[in-house]
Amino acid sequence: MFRFKQFTIQQHQTAMKVCTDACVLGAYTHPGTTHVQPAPTLLDIGTGTGLLALMAAQNYPTAHRIDAVELDPDAFGQATDNVAASPFANRVRVHQTAIQDFRPGYQYDLILSNPPFFTNHLRSPDAATNRALHTETLPFTDLVAAANRLLHPEGEWWVLLPPYEAGQLETLAQQANLWPFSRLSLRHNARKAPFRHITGYRRNPTSLHTDTLTVYESDPANPGRETYTRPFRQLLSPFYLIF
Repeated sequence: MFRFKQFTIQQHQTAMKVCTDACVLGAYTHPGTTHVQPAPTLLDIGTGTGLLALMAAQNYPTAHRIDAVELDPDAFGQATDNVAASPFANRVRVHQTAIQDFRPGYQYDLILSNPPFFTNHLRSPDAATNRALHTETLPFTDLVAAANRLLHPEGEWWVLLPPYEAGQLETLAQQANLWPFSRLSLRHNARKAPFRHITGYRRNPTSLHTDTLTVYESDPANPGRETYTRPFRQLLSPFYLIF
């Protein structure tokens, strides 16, 4: 269980647990960094526990159409329960389907996705873990096609991936006329290379804005230990109980 300031995520039935990089994606895509309307239509592709959909509901309190799509039946049930127990239950709908088959009849102003990205890694004996981590159920070609089909002409699509996979996705996205306009590189500390990229895409090519968020820094009060950086604290303070 992971408690946030406005909702709680139960995660005992899901393969993918709450993690720092997903929380950064949910916190970062708020009205100050996105350029969508104040009450956008929102889609979370592969919602898992429902985390990103609930963070989006908190970030956009006037958004009334928030859809979360999840293929795995156990994760779907977990996300449904988490949404029902949240203060945003009347604004978030969870759908059990593959995004390839999802046909809502409208397009979205803001799409969020923390997709599976392993391709040739060793498989887990747990099938749900494989679905969550490996691209077989959602290859990047299908993800790009879904985003291209479901994104409003003026909308934004934000994706969380490791740097190498982010480059692979970018090539496919540009072939579909989806162009990166913003990238946040996430790194553990100033000595480490980025381990995740959060990239925003639009339909029209433009210059790419880049930034870096460092999670930890040396703690001056405790030599040899690390503490969260001020920018990380500021970003996650609307959500994390510890800030």
